[in-house]
Amino acid sequence: MAKRKIPLQVGDIVKIDLGDKAFCFGRVLEEPLIAFYDLKTSEVPDMEAIVELPILFRVWVMNDAVTSGRWPVIGNMSLSPDLEVAPKFFKQDPISKTFSIYYGEKETPATLAECEKLERAAVWDPSHVEDRLRDYYLGIPNQWVESLKAQ
Repeated sequence: MAKRKIPLQVGDIVKIDLGDKAFCFGRVLEEPLIAFYDLKTSEVPDMEAIVELPILFRVWVMNDAVTSGRWPVIGNMSLSPDLEVAPKFFKQDPISKTFSIYYGEKETPATLAECEKLERAAVWDPSHVEDRLRDYYLGIPNQWVESLKAQ
């Protein structure tokens, strides 16, 4: 029998297993965007407490992180206005090395300085997000973040 896919819904709160009985939490935004909260815990707090936490980062993530059940949905709450605003991402042409900022389906030319604090426009594998979260709480650089930095 084929495994049933779990549908994505804006506002879904997902639990991300980091191993060693530790969890982090994410929030499904406009597909494929997910926001990740600044909390590593062994207990699942109530939904209201989770959504009040600061956001660590927002990146595009492969849908199967949620649809496969890898990151189970533990609740759903309406988005606050700040989470409804699309973030800016940067792109870097692999040949010319020129930069652009991607925002709201528009691209505008940019400088390295304008791109340094932005996430690269890339769709993350769930295992890479899990690595990034583990490394963040260990206080060490993450290989995936480093490889995607503007150069």
